[in-house]
Amino acid sequence: MAYWLFKSEAETWSWDQQKKKGAKGEPWSGVRNFQAANNMKAMKKGDKGFFYHSGDEKQIVGIVEVIGEYRPDPTDEKGRFGLVEVKAVADMPKPVTLVQVKANAKINEMVLAKNSRLSVQPVTPAEWKHICALGGYKG
Repeated sequence: MAYWLFKSEAETWSWDQQKKKGAKGEPWSGVRNFQAANNMKAMKKGDKGFFYHSGDEKQIVGIVEVIGEYRPDPTDEKGRFGLVEVKAVADMPKPVTLVQVKANAKINEMVLAKNSRLSVQPVTPAEWKHICALGGYKG
């Protein structure tokens, strides 16, 4: 299993909206960055991800699971990009902020700290474990 981080502005697509989609999940569409798209191409069903509110919040607020692998994104008129489908798994009991990530020597080298603009990014198993511990997630 691989781990990922999905970023969304809470005003555009929030964690609460994602949770309301339930087990059927929601397509993660609208990604128009080749590096982020390549990350989504590498995803497999069952992979886990952090749901990160960017914008004013800048914090990991939930856990998602990939339930549908990469396919064309119907919102891309040029047909260059795709999407994956994700479902909400659990709230992060204590949201983990970008400030915490950057201040923590065990995770301050992760993509989130170094390239915070990338909308879909990989997370190493060690980073996953450490952030879950910080956030009180035992799943």
